Amino acid sequence: MYKFGDEIKVLYQDDDYVVVHKPCGLLVHRSFRSSDKYFLLQELRNQIGKKIYPVHRLDRPTSGVIAFALNQEAAREFSNQIRNHQIKKEYLAVVRGYIEENGTINYPISIDKSKPKQSAITHFERIATASFDIPCSRYSTSRYSLVRCYLETGRYHQIRKHFAHISHHLIGDTMHGKGEHNRIFRENFGLTRLLLIAKSIEFYHYKKDKTIKIVTDLEDDFANFLEASEWEY
Repeated sequence: MYKFGDEIKVLYQDDDYVVVHKPCGLLVHRSFRSSDKYFLLQELRNQIGKKIYPVHRLDRPTSGVIAFALNQEAAREFSNQIRNHQIKKEYLAVVRGYIEENGTINYPISIDKSKPKQSAITHFERIATASFDIPCSRYSTSRYSLVRCYLETGRYHQIRKHFAHISHHLIGDTMHGKGEHNRIFRENFGLTRLLLIAKSIEFYHYKKDKTIKIVTDLEDDFANFLEASEWEY
């Protein structure tokens, strides 16, 4: 979780882009939905001493890789790649239950009930499963899966809504998840965060004329849980 004064981890920087690791719990920019005082956009701008342009987003509880442009031309180029579905992003998530080995969730979603639904597609593959001797509901054990996710579209809360739609809710999701599973992780593993991280991003650098892939590490609490569960990722 982000604390004021923490240094933002820079993963990549040149004259056009800066890619950082967004901490869990930190909003990317100001929102009418929140009264937060600190935002990634402002904190990073102050840290590197340059004006930055947001080109995509991550939800507050989601951590991991996020890119910013350092000039308007670079922002336009990146935004064009997003519109043309050329940006590749990989996420890791822990979900309830034993999910199938791979699949595609094609389910339209919207920001809220007052907005029309938009097409949304998430591809996933199961990496590992684990069963714990912890009762849950009417079952004597609790089962979970580690999944790798790829977004074909980038809608609001897409991964969280999609896995809730197929009843494999993300662990730590207080909005779309299951309280009983969140409680298991809180009481038994000391985890109160959303177990979702943007692990990597890949985009074409128009000036360098090459594809750049940036990968980040898991935070200690996330990594320690996977290690304790003997999950390799």
